[in-house]
Amino acid sequence: MIFENILLEKRAPIAIITLNRPQVLNALNAATFAELSIAFEDVSADPSIRVILLTGAGPKAFAAGADIAEIAGLDEASGRAYAERGHALSRRMEKLSKPVIACINGFALGGGCELAMACTLRLASDTARLGQPEVKLGVIAGFGGTQRLPRLVGRGPALKLLLSGAIVPATEALRIGLVDELVPAGQLMARAEALALEIAANAPIALERTLIAVDAGLDLTLDDALSLEAKHFGHCCGTKDKTEGTRAFLGKRTPTWSGE
Repeated sequence: MIFENILLEKRAPIAIITLNRPQVLNALNAATFAELSIAFEDVSADPSIRVILLTGAGPKAFAAGADIAEIAGLDEASGRAYAERGHALSRRMEKLSKPVIACINGFALGGGCELAMACTLRLASDTARLGQPEVKLGVIAGFGGTQRLPRLVGRGPALKLLLSGAIVPATEALRIGLVDELVPAGQLMARAEALALEIAANAPIALERTLIAVDAGLDLTLDDALSLEAKHFGHCCGTKDKTEGTRAFLGKRTPTWSGE
């Protein structure tokens, strides 16, 4: 498939999706969101792909935010629809059943930061800068920032960023928990690929059920979440992969996963 705004590269078990508008710091317009939806649907349906990396073209930006020209033309009704399209994409990413790792090179602002927060994990180069500066434009974070940021870093640190519109360096993003790991700029993709291969070496059903249990369990009481965990643990125990994994461990060999 030929895209105009993104690149999709498959090197099983990894797929790399690259925001490819470096001339505008990979700003997220409606066409880019549409292509991202198609790309994530494609990798979701591909059994050879186990982990997805999401990054931005060029050294300056992961994504410097939503397209301001598009936002300028929104009224109340179209603004709500615009936000809902962003929500649909981010929830698709979160419910993909395959880990998505954001590789944050340079600026991740506004919608770019929100896109990164919808990923499973976030690796950032030591030159990255992150923030939610929407209040400076007279709007709020509309692609999930007001909801995901407090869940990641806590209410106080989230409100400090959301209300000030401040842009913070990667070191501060790591300190508050907005990113999970800091990597020297020249090593970002190599480190991300190494982590992706480490994850992909594990049983695919176990990875899928872990993602489901964590995502769903966060919205439940502890007792209900533990019941959910037991359900998914039981499901894994009935799979061929569990049989293979335990036999391989006891036989001191590398398992061969079937995904069944």
